[in-house]
Amino acid sequence: MDNLPKLEIAVFEGDGIGTEITEPCLDLLLAASESSGGFELVFNRLPAGAGTYQREGTALPAESMDAARKADAILLAAMGLPDVRYPDGTEVAPQLDLRFEFGLYAGVRPVRGLPGTPAVLADPRAASLDFVLIRESTEGLFASRGKGLIDGDREARDTQVITRPVSERLFDFAFDLARKRRAAGSPGRVTCVDKANVFKSFAFFRQIFDERAALNDDLEAEHAYVDATALNMIRRPWDFDVLVTENMFGDILSDLAAGLIGGMGMAPSADVGEAHAVFQPCHGSAPDIAGQGKANPTAMFLSAAMMLEWLADKHEVPDCARAGLAIRNAVDQAFGGGALRPSDLGGDAGTLAVSEAVMAALQDPRVPTAAAI
Repeated sequence: MDNLPKLEIAVFEGDGIGTEITEPCLDLLLAASESSGGFELVFNRLPAGAGTYQREGTALPAESMDAARKADAILLAAMGLPDVRYPDGTEVAPQLDLRFEFGLYAGVRPVRGLPGTPAVLADPRAASLDFVLIRESTEGLFASRGKGLIDGDREARDTQVITRPVSERLFDFAFDLARKRRAAGSPGRVTCVDKANVFKSFAFFRQIFDERAALNDDLEAEHAYVDATALNMIRRPWDFDVLVTENMFGDILSDLAAGLIGGMGMAPSADVGEAHAVFQPCHGSAPDIAGQGKANPTAMFLSAAMMLEWLADKHEVPDCARAGLAIRNAVDQAFGGGALRPSDLGGDAGTLAVSEAVMAALQDPRVPTAAAI
């Protein structure tokens, strides 16, 4: 093992169910890496979150931030608790601090229906949903985080910010992803989601999109207003390929999109920058079910698969991509028979049952492994 690439992962268990879904995810990652035989993972567990804030008076200690900066990737389970807030009334959310600190401008939210899971929409095409929503993660309305103004009891203001440098990187990322997806059989189409008919900031956003689209004329490019997009996510989501939008719009639409595949427990995500990336399930800390063994770890597993695929590109370790695909195949295999039903999908399979089923599939010789892919 001494000659293998060694990749350090900063691990934030965080709060609530975060502590419950982290351990089986790390076990799965180790099993996938060992079966690949081509790299080694080292986990550095770091404190952060609402519990850390209560204990230490800071939600993201400087030591944790420094360690995350040095790591090859960051894996985050869930942070924040509804009743733990800063003096200004906002919720403790160190995951946002990581996005801003590391310039993680591209929030990647895959929307893929898993085999064997209950259909949310009646149309049979909904069973094979496969599109990606890319949410700009450092600007837009979120640029006002911590900076909003309240004028007595009369008025409050938060200001949206759209800048050219960040928007250009965002759109280039979206076109690059669409090109990779087209090679795997997707249409190769990028849709800019905005409200350019009302706001100057979104007209500027669309203008930059069109400029970058002209530099990627091998791909399809189109526009859609956010309200129409919300409608069409219910009416015909199978028409989407890659959607790219502003931070707040993306925050809302990504939850809607998660509902199409069974909910937040099935929805992975990544926040990607030039040098760093954070991988986490789309859901929160779910304190209402914490400690009960009910948490669905699937989104955490799929986020870990995304992390491995990103590491493969970033560090040129092809075995990481094979291991990521092996985890994805294992998840599909575990759910494919239709018997595995987490509680958030109407069944009674808890964290342990889902974790054991996915691990068994990963180790099943009939399922393509990291070494065989």
